[in-house]
Amino acid sequence: MSDNSSAVKIEDISTVKKKLSFDIPWAEVKNELDSVYRKVGKKAKVKGFRPGRIPREILEAHYREEAEEETVSNLVNRYYWEALQEKAIPAVMQPEIEQKGIETEKNFAFSATVEVEPTVEPRDYIGLELEKEEPVVTEEDLEARVQEIRQMFATMEEVGEDRGVIEGDFVTLDFAGTLNGEPLKELKADNHLLEIGSKTFIPGFEEQITGMRKGDTKSVAVRFPEDYHAAHLAGKEVEFAVSIKGIRVKKLPEIDEEFVKNFERYQSLEALKEDLRKDLEEAERHKISTAFEKQISDRLLEKNAFEVPESFVERQIYYMMSDMQRQMVSRGMDPKKAAELSFRMHDRFREDAVKIVKTMLLLKEIAGKEGLTVGDDEVDRQIREIAAQRSQDYEALKKSLEKDDLVDNIRSEILNRKTYEFLEAKAKVTVVKNEKKNMLEEGK
Repeated sequence: MSDNSSAVKIEDISTVKKKLSFDIPWAEVKNELDSVYRKVGKKAKVKGFRPGRIPREILEAHYREEAEEETVSNLVNRYYWEALQEKAIPAVMQPEIEQKGIETEKNFAFSATVEVEPTVEPRDYIGLELEKEEPVVTEEDLEARVQEIRQMFATMEEVGEDRGVIEGDFVTLDFAGTLNGEPLKELKADNHLLEIGSKTFIPGFEEQITGMRKGDTKSVAVRFPEDYHAAHLAGKEVEFAVSIKGIRVKKLPEIDEEFVKNFERYQSLEALKEDLRKDLEEAERHKISTAFEKQISDRLLEKNAFEVPESFVERQIYYMMSDMQRQMVSRGMDPKKAAELSFRMHDRFREDAVKIVKTMLLLKEIAGKEGLTVGDDEVDRQIREIAAQRSQDYEALKKSLEKDDLVDNIRSEILNRKTYEFLEAKAKVTVVKNEKKNMLEEGK
């Protein structure tokens, strides 16, 4: 584009945004406009004229707006993309175009504002001073995990004695709420199971049904919080008609050799506990590794200040919102409600999104400087591991990942992991003890 390059002026708005201003001579504009009218004339239908034989002034009377719009589009696309190539501008998004249209006998001017990938020169990443916690699993950790599993095998039994509801009971109840004497269908439920003391109802509700017996009915008045998500109930006093239909208690099994029979793979209580300890140790190592990588990222960001394109940040926020939405739906939330809640988190995700984007760019550049690469065999090995974890067929998973263009994501994850390992190997790492856990382990 040697002839066209002189028509562009490049202005750095910031380190990640450029404005390209073009001034195209009228002769070029006229040539493009004539070319467009020739194409229009071949297809145009005007009463009284044969296609391809319509005079220019007639075409202009009927198709001026369409022809000029196409001319502008052609000129903008050609000059903009040729400028990017000749000037080696690493644009990362579609440009914002400003133009005022075509004027006869005048040059055509337009500007294109575009975000560009930042030039990142990572520095001071060798010899990072870091602390890494040693993994410790205490007997208290193991006991807590055993109790969690014990809760999973709990059974519910009806209260045999004639007594009132107490904290810890599971109560089956009917309730119907009214606001200013008007019943509200969203505040009505039958055979609802409520754990007393769980604080899952409006404050004051559970306390007022404590002491009620099976078969009792009662009117309960509560005030909804001022920040309640349903605006028509926020700060309002609602009266509930409550009927107790059943009271049950949770019965926990004894942790003994009989309990182990719930698991086919274990022959003894000791074997179960040993496996649980291994799981806890692996979880502890993963937690420490995640925290350590964050520490590396924080150190890198302290030593390397640079801007990132807003489009990168928005894309990361979108990923975070989508992930939050998927997690809420997987836990049983209505998809529409989950989408609304995740959308509200947009601004709250921004700070973390900026850090993630900056970290990824730094890791990418460090990997390039240090010659770190990922082979196809490593990617295949990772896909096989994912397939095994998901109990999926390897070939089917690989085809699915290729179809959705997700293989490069796996490659990037492996490269990031290698880069973190490189940075750890080159760092000054001090191993620290978890004082709380060590004190528990020593019985202090």
